[in-house]
Amino acid sequence: MNGTMLQGFSWYLPADGKHWERLRTNAKAFAEAGITSVWLPPAYKGQAGADDVGYGVYDLYDLGEFDQKGSVATKYGTKDEYLAAIRELKAQGIQVLADVVLNHRMGADECEQVEAVEVNADDRTQDSSGTQTITAWSRYTFPGRKGAYSDFVWDHSCFHGCDYDEATQRKAIFRFADKQWDPNVTHENGNYDYLMGDDVDVTHPPVYDELVSWGAWYVDACDLDGFRLDAVKHIERDFYRRWLGELRERTGKELFTVGEYWSSDLDELRGYLGDDAPMSLFDVPLHFKLFQASTSDGQMDLSRLFEGTLVASDPAHAVTFVENHDTQPGQALQSFIEPWFKPSAYACILLREAGYPCVFYGDLFGMPNGGDIPAVEELPLLMEVRRRFAYGPQHDFLDSPDLIGWTREGDDEHEASGVAVLLTDGEQSQAQMNVGASHAGETWHCVIGDEASVTIGDDGSATFSVGGGRLSIYLSDTAIPTLRSDRRRLRRAEAKGTDPSPAA
Repeated sequence: MNGTMLQGFSWYLPADGKHWERLRTNAKAFAEAGITSVWLPPAYKGQAGADDVGYGVYDLYDLGEFDQKGSVATKYGTKDEYLAAIRELKAQGIQVLADVVLNHRMGADECEQVEAVEVNADDRTQDSSGTQTITAWSRYTFPGRKGAYSDFVWDHSCFHGCDYDEATQRKAIFRFADKQWDPNVTHENGNYDYLMGDDVDVTHPPVYDELVSWGAWYVDACDLDGFRLDAVKHIERDFYRRWLGELRERTGKELFTVGEYWSSDLDELRGYLGDDAPMSLFDVPLHFKLFQASTSDGQMDLSRLFEGTLVASDPAHAVTFVENHDTQPGQALQSFIEPWFKPSAYACILLREAGYPCVFYGDLFGMPNGGDIPAVEELPLLMEVRRRFAYGPQHDFLDSPDLIGWTREGDDEHEASGVAVLLTDGEQSQAQMNVGASHAGETWHCVIGDEASVTIGDDGSATFSVGGGRLSIYLSDTAIPTLRSDRRRLRRAEAKGTDPSPAA
């Protein structure tokens, strides 16, 4: 079966505490749509309590259980609701991936007097002051939790630095005088160890031991199947190699893991993975290629769409995606793919044989920000085509700058399988493509697009058409009854769930 990941949230979900319940009640519909894993948002208490998306991490052990930061529940609900959602997703055969944010902490409970050095924000290897005493919010005692699960207290020794001096009420990047930035991080800004908040020193032995203990507790308490790791380029490269190794040994689980290394430079991603490749990475270079294709007014050379991408270089470790919570409008990494190209972009990740595609919740259900961005209308059908028909040998037709396509021959294990894909950023076009001689004499119908049906020749070839700036998907005539049956079953599953669209 073709695996498909769902990023199970977007940034601007309402802070109504109901998201875990939405995911639970829609688990069956997700499974019927071909979702095999769900990346859940950060489940632990953030500095903004029930309003925190989860990346302003306060207490990793508080999964919506303790009265901290003004609420018991997180933005998404309570711990009990979180566990119920996980149980139902897994009951439907869907793996659960937890979002892990270990780079920084925010919302400290107490201040400390700390010797620190201000550094140049544009080159963090350069000091811009001598040693000075600052008042840092750097002590985390978690009074609402009262030592449950762990009595570890975080203080300034657990961090490399911070970005605020309470005494002078001044924002700047401060490195604690007895610390150095970790060296094996991205070299942007000289050294990009520091990102935000209190920067966790993951190499400090007490911190490392605590994070391993927490990780093992988290996997066991929530029956997790794996992780999405946040901001890995800002964290000492060797840390996650050791951390994942220990957790896999302790839990006896494979723990599929995908890291977010936000760079369009393929060499950086391959260098981070190394020969041992302890995780997969999101294919950020492909995202930017898709973004460029959507915004270049037809000037991008589509024949080079997959050049310099992780999925072309190392498909076994590439998680492909079109959008995520950081690329949507209003976010710091906004690189939102234009709506006209969204169906084509999703075809590029869902209907090719290489890579593990991740569908974005906001594209599946719409986004309320930016004037209510609608769902991608073709996305459910594209997901269904992937689940039922996108199998067998792939033939690429990628040699035109304005028109590309590919076919899948299908296989004996999947009834009526095989698919032909054609897309253009230019005028209405045609291309001769081969779908395999086993399909000779069949009539193939355009199920996405408005093109006429075609008859497959004796050698397996046919001339397929696509409208200007559009996508065409063709399936065999024997696939159409199966497609209709699948659509009826999916609609029944959706009717038994709840409508998540208002919260997308």
